[in-house]
Amino acid sequence: MRHAAIPGSSGSVRAILLSGDPVLTAPCAPVTVFDDRLARLVEDMFATMYAADGVGLAANQIGEGVRVFVHDCPDDEDRRHLGYVVNPRLVEADGVVVAGTEGCLSLPGVRASTPRYDRAVVVGQDLSGAPVRVEGTGFFARCLQHECDHLDGGLFTDRLAGLRRRRALRAARRAPWAGSERVLPGAPGSPYR
Repeated sequence: MRHAAIPGSSGSVRAILLSGDPVLTAPCAPVTVFDDRLARLVEDMFATMYAADGVGLAANQIGEGVRVFVHDCPDDEDRRHLGYVVNPRLVEADGVVVAGTEGCLSLPGVRASTPRYDRAVVVGQDLSGAPVRVEGTGFFARCLQHECDHLDGGLFTDRLAGLRRRRALRAARRAPWAGSERVLPGAPGSPYR
């Protein structure tokens, strides 16, 4: 018998900002108030991430410039990691550097082999302000690094160089959504469905 609500089940799907929106390139502010509005934001983020078939989502991707991300992401052993972090800080990123395929909900359809460390540790807080620590390896480590980059105002394309970067940026310029500011997952014409 399930005792806890499914994350996002009471949330609203929000529009996802697309590459080019200035909110995505500005560093996010720390959360200082732990209240019902923060809990609602996390619920909306889960609902939006699921509607877009994502494995992670940062608050600035839905226009909220605060340091929060959610995730529902497997690692390389296919273990599921489900949760959120308020005021996350990437405190460790080490191990081998692996170039793996990466995409982003703010760049739908654009994918590129992106170098990331194989292990990452993020510290932050939960909805009550209590400390949390999340450690990941493999694909989950990639997710943790990706979401922390978002909150610092970066996209995965910032990690690319040379031909890979040029190809990814060209694909973004030519994408059907290029020139749009945001898209609602599941809406007619949405690249997510």
